[in-house]
Amino acid sequence: MRTPSLIRCVPFLVLLAPVAQALEPDARTEIRTLFVSDHPAQEANNIYVSGQVSTVLRFEQECDPARTKLLGWEGRFERPLVGSKKVVLEPLRDLDEDERIPLLVTLADGTELAFLLRPPRRETWSWTDHQVNVFKDHESYKAVLSALNDSRKRELKLSQENERLKQEENSVDHAFATLLVNGQVEKTPFRRERVAVLKDGETDITIELFSGPGKAATVVHLTNTYDAPWRFRNARLTADLTSHTARPFALRMERPELVPGQSGRIAVVADESAFMTKEGLVNLALEIFREDGLMEVLVNLDHALIRK
Repeated sequence: MRTPSLIRCVPFLVLLAPVAQALEPDARTEIRTLFVSDHPAQEANNIYVSGQVSTVLRFEQECDPARTKLLGWEGRFERPLVGSKKVVLEPLRDLDEDERIPLLVTLADGTELAFLLRPPRRETWSWTDHQVNVFKDHESYKAVLSALNDSRKRELKLSQENERLKQEENSVDHAFATLLVNGQVEKTPFRRERVAVLKDGETDITIELFSGPGKAATVVHLTNTYDAPWRFRNARLTADLTSHTARPFALRMERPELVPGQSGRIAVVADESAFMTKEGLVNLALEIFREDGLMEVLVNLDHALIRK
């Protein structure tokens, strides 16, 4: 398991060690439909849960509280709530990657449904289950309606993703970020202003800060010195770390996963408009999260990096 590193401060930069935190505001949560079988050979269905986030299972029938069991919940979950057609689950903390907690739900007609509670998958499409609508009858009106709603949500997400990719194709900032991550600074209008080199025994980090006409940029160089892969989860640019109000930025990365000993770069470009508030220009904080949801790097982008 990775261990926390020390806090470090250098001009224009603030890097913080990973700290435990609840689900990120921009983390993906899902309301989804789950069709189950009452066949004896049917495997337990996976339910993805996160610490201090409630997950609701909704069924077609009333649940039997006396015969609905979450095994080994003490110390891991709040007491499960079973009533009407719902089971409410809330982990006290994030589950470890190898933890699997069995849940047996018994319906009013005696049907037993088995589930495994596990942490969200760490691939780019990972999610936490906010609500799972569970159906045995695949052809019931509610089951068909729920499945239709799921299809519409997937179609909307695909449409939004396609629109985002189209916008990035025509984005000057994304073009600059691509050049920076490829080491072609001379082809951009940016000028390197600050460099910091840091080591914590698990990740070697070099931060470059660039000033530009109406823009600021940073390139984060990471070398994985740990004995397990390092994987990128997401990044966020904010003016206020308490409200987590996201600001727009362009990001390009050399590779999303670093095996032990491997290095990679992450380039971020922010336009002057991202620094603008009613009071004028403010400093922004760039947070980079690794796959387990912990913050790896926090970079302070000073508005003084913006050249007129």
